[in-house]
Amino acid sequence: MTELGFYQLSEEHQAIREAVRDLCDAKIAPYAAEVDEQARYPQEASAALIAADFHAPHVPEEYGGAGADALATVIVIEEIARACVSSSLIPAVNKLGSLPLMLRGSDHLKETYLTQLAAGEGGFSYCLSEPDAGSDAGAMKTRAVRDGDEWVLDGVKRWITNAEVSQYYTVMALTDPDKGTRGGISAFVVEKSDPGVSFGAPEKKLGIKGSPTKEVYFDKVRIPGDRLIGEVGTGFATAMATLDHTRVTIAAQAVGVAQGALDYALGYAQERKQFGKAIADFQGLQFMLADMGMKVEAARQLTYAAAGRSERGDKDLTFFGAAAKCFASDVAMEVTTNAVQVLGGYGYTRDYPVERMMRDAKITQIYEGTNQVQRIVMARQLLAGVQSQL
Repeated sequence: MTELGFYQLSEEHQAIREAVRDLCDAKIAPYAAEVDEQARYPQEASAALIAADFHAPHVPEEYGGAGADALATVIVIEEIARACVSSSLIPAVNKLGSLPLMLRGSDHLKETYLTQLAAGEGGFSYCLSEPDAGSDAGAMKTRAVRDGDEWVLDGVKRWITNAEVSQYYTVMALTDPDKGTRGGISAFVVEKSDPGVSFGAPEKKLGIKGSPTKEVYFDKVRIPGDRLIGEVGTGFATAMATLDHTRVTIAAQAVGVAQGALDYALGYAQERKQFGKAIADFQGLQFMLADMGMKVEAARQLTYAAAGRSERGDKDLTFFGAAAKCFASDVAMEVTTNAVQVLGGYGYTRDYPVERMMRDAKITQIYEGTNQVQRIVMARQLLAGVQSQL
């Protein structure tokens, strides 16, 4: 990855970071507490991101997108998460939902849906998990049955991020139950407006309250045959390939919220006085801050290294994507918890942002594969000898 050849971002990537940070400081951060408190969708952030073309920066230029590479997309998500993790799910989920099309979709699907996504005419969500199929995604029960030139979908998907807000959904469904994950699952594009699509009540979550999470119901949803993504039976492989890339965006979220918590803790420690001096002057606190900074930077470097592998499609992406997501999310949970500790009693109240950041950070250890699953993935990769020998 040339821009990291000397562990330094290119001028273009630095400019992207500055532009996103300025936008976040002006139009996203001021609403973050309110969005969390009211558990409402961050409309201000959505409008600002669409206007600046940061809502789905990964979409190629040929479809009207910004054509951002994997590292640039990571930087966008990181900077938004630094201000508001709920808002960072806008570009993150748009990539998650639409990446199957980019990987395996027909030219018709790409032209139809990526163009609309790039234009801000509808978000894209990803429907894999079900009530009885979380970590064991292959246990899904949602069915898709061919009927002439059409497909008919029936089933329930759970934990769907930005459900009902998004206009489009990549849905994994059984097309041959006897084959299961080895050729029995296919991927489809379903539109919110398709008859038979409905949504459950919003989940009452610990964090990311500004991003709606709901069940999605498919009741005899009839879709045209050209909404199939890739070939019949390739859906599970598409789903896993997608997660290899998008776990890097979860790592970016984790780095962002950790950096935001560290930034606030540093400022507070220099202003808060006890025993006649700033608490930042106490060595015990300095050690805590040093560990926080060290781990955030380590997580960032691993995330950027994984982004490079995502861009190139390296054979060790599976290991690096899992490692970045797992390490960065563990760091985010530790750093945000320590930021609350730095602020003491104040950190435990909603008057200060670090308690929100701590709650938001937790989900990064869970979604797109729990960190226990990530460790299984990494171990299998290591035992298979896939990891690069540097």
